[in-house]
Amino acid sequence: MDDYSDENDLIRDSDADATEEIMWEGRFIAAKRRGRWEYVGRTRGIRAAAIIAIDEDDDGSRHVILVAQYRVPLGRFCLEIPAGLVGDDAGAEGEAAIDAAARELEEETGYAADRMEVLGEFYSSPGMVSECFTLLRASGLTKISEGGGVSEENIVVHRVALDDLADFVANWRGEGHAVDVRIAMLLAPEYLGENDYD
Repeated sequence: MDDYSDENDLIRDSDADATEEIMWEGRFIAAKRRGRWEYVGRTRGIRAAAIIAIDEDDDGSRHVILVAQYRVPLGRFCLEIPAGLVGDDAGAEGEAAIDAAARELEEETGYAADRMEVLGEFYSSPGMVSECFTLLRASGLTKISEGGGVSEENIVVHRVALDDLADFVANWRGEGHAVDVRIAMLLAPEYLGENDYD
């Protein structure tokens, strides 16, 4: 078994200490360069939160709440877990990820959660994007509205039985739609809160 505590095995990239240059900056992202590396980062210290939302019926059957929306960078619809930005509104720079997650879950899906558990910070595309997101698990859900997002968002909510999840994702992909990488985490039972979901 590997010993992960030996820092001597880890070698920093030769450009790790190069000066970071901002090539272009918008309201939410900035294109950056450090040595030979080009990447994108969030501006103003904005972070992200993503939520694995598990809803349970009276009979014990479990469902995951997913969202779908058109993503302009992809040029197609994408299936995702609920997610959103942390601290992106003026005056909310110190917003906690758990507060943003609760807000985003309600806005996007119409569900409120009794419990929100932080699962850790993760990186979705570390060779190209410096952004990390806090992953949370929401449970004790109550439907309080239709969801769908705010202003110009057109989010469609899907409540999918965990037993049917693999088929649902395959059918979605088969229709030519995109699938966010975080959907793959739903197939790992430890993120769902138990060892299996049979």
